[in-house]
Amino acid sequence: MTGKAPRSSPSIGVGMVGYAFMGAAHSQAWRSAGRFFDLPLAPTMTALCGRDAGAAAAAAQRMGWASVETDWKRLVTRDDVHLVDICTPGDTHAEIAIAALEAGKHVLCEKPLANTVAEGEAMATAAAAADERGVRSMVGFNYRRVPAIALARKLVAAGRVGEVRHVRAQYLQDWIVDPAFPLVWRLQKERAGSGALGDVGAHIIDLAQHVVGSAITGVAGLTETFVRERPMPAASTGLSGSGAGGRGEVTVDDAALFLARFAGGAVGSFEATRFATGRKNALRLEINGSDGSLAFDFESMNELQFHDRAEDAETAGFRRILVTEPIHPYGEAWWPPGHGLGYEHTFIHEVVDLVTAIGAQRSPVPSFADGLQVQRVLAAVEQSAAADSCWQTIEERAR
Repeated sequence: MTGKAPRSSPSIGVGMVGYAFMGAAHSQAWRSAGRFFDLPLAPTMTALCGRDAGAAAAAAQRMGWASVETDWKRLVTRDDVHLVDICTPGDTHAEIAIAALEAGKHVLCEKPLANTVAEGEAMATAAAAADERGVRSMVGFNYRRVPAIALARKLVAAGRVGEVRHVRAQYLQDWIVDPAFPLVWRLQKERAGSGALGDVGAHIIDLAQHVVGSAITGVAGLTETFVRERPMPAASTGLSGSGAGGRGEVTVDDAALFLARFAGGAVGSFEATRFATGRKNALRLEINGSDGSLAFDFESMNELQFHDRAEDAETAGFRRILVTEPIHPYGEAWWPPGHGLGYEHTFIHEVVDLVTAIGAQRSPVPSFADGLQVQRVLAAVEQSAAADSCWQTIEERAR
């Protein structure tokens, strides 16, 4: 899979909605994927969509998009757009994705899939109907594409840790510890759906289920908001709010913790917070099994810790696997062993997997149904927190 996309490869025109943090990451992925991987379709960065024409035009020029739209409804009807990439706040995901699928466009939608289970169900239904027509959709859980995580899933599936018994998952950040940090859209429930729970908790829910290969069937959780009011952001930031001055209510959680059971019998503990002072992007996953354990921390993203219980007790212990060999997932396309990858590569791998699936006429993963399963877990945690941490059962459904 190494090398540039063949010049004879047919193109796939991409239209992206949104151009902030995720838009920049996705743009780099669309620019780079065909330069390092052989793809069946050559991505063309056709159009960038944003409400502010001037700002969108500047972003398009900076990030390499050929044209600009200010109305996503125009974007999804363009004949030269074959795939719509949704990098907007969660309150817009359902409307854009469903319209794009009905217009015959493939869809990549950022996580979490939606703001509510009802929206997620509508999206999953539309995606299933579109898939029957050969129109594909995928949720952007980019951390699945970390080579060490992909290796962890492979080792679990191969039985290297035996029967999975305990899962520990954390996502620790500290970017809103300062009470003077403004009331951005991620702190407003009507736009974000939830706080740390949906923003970063969605990632560890998806990763745990993905690596273990088993769905979460029940949870007991609690949430907390530590700073309940924040200053309104300046209008010039392009974020929510009516301008500089004044304060507004934080309507989402700052931290969420919950216990979980998996369909396969394992138990789990989860922690998602944006108040872990000193932790910048500590996504951690540990899998304890009957025959061994695996441990991962994104702040050392090129490493996987592995313990084999069968080893001699005198020298047994966790050992460090540097996941940079050509035989490791995605490794053959990149640098010599030991030359590590970074955050941006997860999005490149995401694009590679999506375009490869579209070219092979098969359904990519994670699907909208997978995203809906995560949405059901998020909703159950919120319901449990609102009911004094009472246990909430999540109905098992075919995905």
